Amino acid sequence: MLKLLLTCEHAGNQVPAAYAEYFKGHEELLASHKGYDIGALELFNNLKPLATKCFYEETTRLLIEQNRSLHHSKLFSGITRELDDAEKAHIIKAHYLPYRDQIEQFIHDFVMAGRQVVHVAIHSFTPKFNEEVRDADIGLLYDPKRKPEQAFCRIWKQELQRYDEDLLIRYNYPYLGISDGLTTYLRRKFKANEYIGIELEVNQKFPLTDKAKWNQLQEFIKDSLEVTITQQQPEDVNL
Repeated sequence: MLKLLLTCEHAGNQVPAAYAEYFKGHEELLASHKGYDIGALELFNNLKPLATKCFYEETTRLLIEQNRSLHHSKLFSGITRELDDAEKAHIIKAHYLPYRDQIEQFIHDFVMAGRQVVHVAIHSFTPKFNEEVRDADIGLLYDPKRKPEQAFCRIWKQELQRYDEDLLIRYNYPYLGISDGLTTYLRRKFKANEYIGIELEVNQKFPLTDKAKWNQLQEFIKDSLEVTITQQQPEDVNL
């Protein structure tokens, strides 16, 4: 069976004490979708029983963006972008690399043992962005050139809609699966028959406005993911 790795890069909006002064007056921003992924940690915790290993990060993305590469222009937010290079280097060392390195090491260890890893990164998206209403309930993000990822998402979508045929599920929406991110970085490190990287994006309208529907949706996601993992046939990583 495939080994499931769960991560949640934007689980919280915590500010390390050393940087609290920079965030004074930004409490509303921290509490918004720009500070963290609303509902993502709750979903992550509900999916944990399915996983071999789980990692999550509760430091706000406004300190440093865990789902961006070191070279990305939005690695640091408008609040931290003007810090000097020494301070930025310290943030990277203390609050960025430890999280990402442990994930990469976990995958490496299992691949070296001949196992194939499915990585599902749990995220959520704001229902409205730049005055545009996002037209999806769930997004499944993957690299279309990597056939195991494409197959996994196809099965997962089918299973999700068996539970609720009215769910609007879109591939590579509201972001492209090949955009800069943790899964994109890891694909460069591991072959398609070693690593399947999927980003799950769930509309924040559910945790924000309809708790009953949100609880039900989490169960649908959990049950469908469990079925999908059993249906996906692992490939030989030694090919």
